[in-house]
Amino acid sequence: MDRMNPMDPMEATPTGEAGPPPAAARAAFSSETALDVEKRRGVRRMKTIATALLLAVAVVYALATWARSAGAGGWAGYAAAAAEAGMVGALADWFAVTALFRRPMGLPIPHTAIIPTKKDQLGVSLGEFVGENFLSGDVVRMRLRSVGISSRLGAWLAEPAHADRVTAELATALRGALTVLRDSDVQAVVGEAITRRADAQEIAPGLGKMLERIVADGGHHRAVDLVCLRAHDWLVEHNESVMEAVAGGAPGWTPRFVDRKVGERVYKELLRFVSEMRDMPDHPARGALDRFLADFAGDLQSDTDTRTRVERLKGEVLGRGEVQDLIASAWASVRAMIVAAAEDERSELRLRARAAILSLGARLATEGRLRAKVDGWLEDAAVYVVTTYRDEITSLITETVAGWDAEHTSRKIEAHIGRDLQFIRINGTVVGALAGLVIYTVSGLLGA
Repeated sequence: MDRMNPMDPMEATPTGEAGPPPAAARAAFSSETALDVEKRRGVRRMKTIATALLLAVAVVYALATWARSAGAGGWAGYAAAAAEAGMVGALADWFAVTALFRRPMGLPIPHTAIIPTKKDQLGVSLGEFVGENFLSGDVVRMRLRSVGISSRLGAWLAEPAHADRVTAELATALRGALTVLRDSDVQAVVGEAITRRADAQEIAPGLGKMLERIVADGGHHRAVDLVCLRAHDWLVEHNESVMEAVAGGAPGWTPRFVDRKVGERVYKELLRFVSEMRDMPDHPARGALDRFLADFAGDLQSDTDTRTRVERLKGEVLGRGEVQDLIASAWASVRAMIVAAAEDERSELRLRARAAILSLGARLATEGRLRAKVDGWLEDAAVYVVTTYRDEITSLITETVAGWDAEHTSRKIEAHIGRDLQFIRINGTVVGALAGLVIYTVSGLLGA
């Protein structure tokens, strides 16, 4: 704790009241930093010098006055006048400096101890000053414009090393965000969003238009080819099963060999039909299928009954637990894929992100229109934040100052600016002495 300078007899406690400092002040003092202690030590040194100078001019005044009364030369009058005026200047400036932080000599003189007693008003004034001069839209816009953020950002991002650093930081942030998110929450949100989106939009007309384009372009022919090929192979492989199925459906009174012959005949006709449909692109069955699909596409778009059935089927499918589990599990797969890509420095995600950053940097460095656009966005965003939250920012200043202990605040401020203020006392002593000397000289000349 900084003690009163024993060489300055005109110092007293900050408030002029006896007793130990309050608990808040004691807590604040105990948290002083080494820098605070060093600054306070410097203030004490300057106080000692200023007080010593005051004592020096007092001694000069006393000796000069004695010499003049003892019949010394005219120099004694000049020295006494200069010393007297120096003491007046020193005392006046001591009072002015001391009155900022405490009551001089503990006397309840009005308008003294300004910082401890006016701390809250000073905080309000400081907040208003900051709000008017630093948080105005014009000041923020002008300052950002003079800085040229987009130009500097573009030059910085255009460096490959900087692009690598930004890419790595973005990958780290992405991994962190994905780690913080809980799978159950994201899965619930994704599932609910997909289900709500599907329920809100009728899918039959869209399916009809898509099917209509597929049929018109012949895109379904490959699917028909594949079905025919698989059907032929299945019939060849399961001929006995087909014939047994046909024979099993025959009446019980028919002979077994008749059922067998009928089954073989049906199987051969079915195999011939599938083979012809597989090998003949212009098979009548294929044409019938084309017409059926075209008609179905039209019904999906215009037939109310068909559209109602499709919507009912959609609801049943989405309501199944397996579908909901599939939707929910999609997030786990997506997250794992993104995390793996973010961790791999050679992944396509990281490489594309790095290329995009380098491209952005190069464009910002060379394209004036893009720079102007980015600067405009930044200025608008900063002005919006400043104008919208100006009161909150200034209230942070005023509330913080209001929460400070008055004595601790005074001591903190004095520690930081008190050393310079002591020069006021020194200058007051010197200037006062010179002024006194000039006044005495002029008075002597006019008297002569």
